[in-house]
Amino acid sequence: MASGFFVLLDDIAAIMDDVAVMSKVAAKKTAGILGDDLAVNAEKASGFASSRELPVLWAISKGSLLNKIIILPIAFLLSAFMPDAIIVILVLGGLFLAYEGAEKIYEFVFPHPHEESEGITEKTYSEEQILEMEKGKVKSAIITDFILSVEIVIIALGTVIGKPIIQQIIVTSIIALVATIGVYGIVALIVRMDEAGYKLIKFSKNEKSISKFIGNILVKALPLVIKGLTVVGTIALLLVAGGIFVHYIPFFHHLSEEIKLPSIVKEFVTGLVLGCVVLVIVNLFKKIFKKKQ
Repeated sequence: MASGFFVLLDDIAAIMDDVAVMSKVAAKKTAGILGDDLAVNAEKASGFASSRELPVLWAISKGSLLNKIIILPIAFLLSAFMPDAIIVILVLGGLFLAYEGAEKIYEFVFPHPHEESEGITEKTYSEEQILEMEKGKVKSAIITDFILSVEIVIIALGTVIGKPIIQQIIVTSIIALVATIGVYGIVALIVRMDEAGYKLIKFSKNEKSISKFIGNILVKALPLVIKGLTVVGTIALLLVAGGIFVHYIPFFHHLSEEIKLPSIVKEFVTGLVLGCVVLVIVNLFKKIFKKKQ
């Protein structure tokens, strides 16, 4: 009886070792998309009155957790009964990521006007209007998070396809939970940077004090940090997309083996080229649709 118990413990330890190794691999695969996730959520969580930033972020975080609760069981059912569907969804997600990255580059090179987003200012709107607008922005942020969550879960699950279902569930759930806590924890720090800076400036009585110097840096750094995350996120989108195409589409896999370049370059170029193709197709459909209207 005792020997059977110790054998069971050894089996559990072996499973946990495998889970730890696979979790590291899955974390590396999904890390690329988190830069874009950070940039998007930092942008969505900003633009509110200072006192409302953290409550709004908490509301978005709860929505993100609910998204994961909805997505994870569906992903596990597909993995158990239709594993090929995971690869299909993974490739479709890669096309979406590549399109998103190519679109950001296109907008940077050929900027075009966008509709002004509704800002929230205490001076212009009543409290009821502000809360109503907050609900709209929170809903928009949760929808965006749902799309990103699908990508993260499928990419994480794609790294453990073929493994026992229990290991798939544990690894993918860990990645989903860590991604949610990590992303929104960092977003909370980012959106409060300027507030921390203002407090340091207000606390300082000396014009040349260190606290005022640091405060000014924090206030000025916030928009730069968000822009920097956007750039990193765009590159990461194309790298992640390219990696999906190179590893899961035989044509690109064989092509990449023949080209003697660093893998990171091959993945980036593959993601960019296919992203541009999808961008052209989408823009053509948009023009056709507008003409019909």
